[in-house]
Amino acid sequence: MSEPRHLSDTQRAFVTCKAAFPAFVGGYGSGKTAAAMARAMALKVICRPQNIGYYLPTYPLIRDIAFERFPELCERRGWAFKLNTQDAEISFPNAGKIVFRNMEQPQRIVGYEVAHSLVDEIDTLPTDKARDAWNKIIARNRQKCGMRNTVGVATTPEGFKFVYERWQKAPAPGYVMFRARTEDNAENLPEDYIPDLRASYPANLLAAYLDGEFVNLASGSVYPEFDRALNVSRETIQISEPLHIGQDFNVGQMASAVFVLRDGLPHAIDELTGILDTPSLIATIKARYAGHAIFVYPDASGGSRHSNNASISDIALLRAAGFNVLAPNANPPVKDRVLAVNQMILSDGARRFKVNEDKCPALVEALEKQAYDKNGEPDKAGGLDHINDALGYFIHYRFPVRGREMRQVKLGGF
Repeated sequence: MSEPRHLSDTQRAFVTCKAAFPAFVGGYGSGKTAAAMARAMALKVICRPQNIGYYLPTYPLIRDIAFERFPELCERRGWAFKLNTQDAEISFPNAGKIVFRNMEQPQRIVGYEVAHSLVDEIDTLPTDKARDAWNKIIARNRQKCGMRNTVGVATTPEGFKFVYERWQKAPAPGYVMFRARTEDNAENLPEDYIPDLRASYPANLLAAYLDGEFVNLASGSVYPEFDRALNVSRETIQISEPLHIGQDFNVGQMASAVFVLRDGLPHAIDELTGILDTPSLIATIKARYAGHAIFVYPDASGGSRHSNNASISDIALLRAAGFNVLAPNANPPVKDRVLAVNQMILSDGARRFKVNEDKCPALVEALEKQAYDKNGEPDKAGGLDHINDALGYFIHYRFPVRGREMRQVKLGGF
């Protein structure tokens, strides 16, 4: 696909963005590379004497982009240029050059300077390699040009990898993201392109490859219908209201999901993570939630496990602290707990579970990222299971699944 004659509003916003690190994140065919090329050319006009860096994952892609599409674009604009395929660069008479490098070997991103850079499809790299390449690329951006040096990114989101970490999870100042769907660029695509993608990919891949969303691509997601935008809550803790805490016990990794009920439905409005043991947890709950009635829904195995007193179980400690402890005699099967959570996330078109993402960042991340392992069980190796388990103990106790129907448990009007 050649560069579109007319940029979309999103492409234009990316091309003209003055932030240090703008990212154009979109599905297949959404015009990512066209936007990156257009930004490179626009920066070349502004910074005529300086150099521009353009980075791609592999050398074959450099051949396709640098040796074919850029010369075509230069000819269309009437620019005089010289293509050097050996050094992988395009030079302009008395106007610097565009330097092309691949990211497959980050250690080779050395020995030259540029004023601005464009990074194409960085998310196709393993996260560690992408991070290494990014650091090397930033180090090359040191030619003075009378404006802020920038590094722009254009990529398809490939799960929860480098771009998710830098631009979505915890963006630092200067990291600005523009999202684009494939449909936004439909006029530049064959008529059957989007229908063919829809017929070929499952729903979670379509979310990434058509809509430019960050989704779990590594394996089946445990909570595939969770959407931080659609399951969002703006509720917060009100004075003296009852609090419901799902609790998972792990020494050094205690995890608590804190809920309120609104119209009888659960809203996650706080979380506690990384607490050492049950006595420390109790002290934290009492200090943070003084004046609230506390209902705890713990891992039932906590009735036999012990924190730091061999004669007192975790659950007994919670009861001794004056909390209302609600636990079955034994934990439900994991699949039942997961099903109960998924039914609350979305069933029959209704999203009954909501979460305040600002107050519960660990829970939101875990719901988005936890996948099934090779044995078909929710993965525990990544440390995402603790807070999700805490959520599940509460949801399964209060909203258990009976066949295909959900039954809400009512406790004293709370």
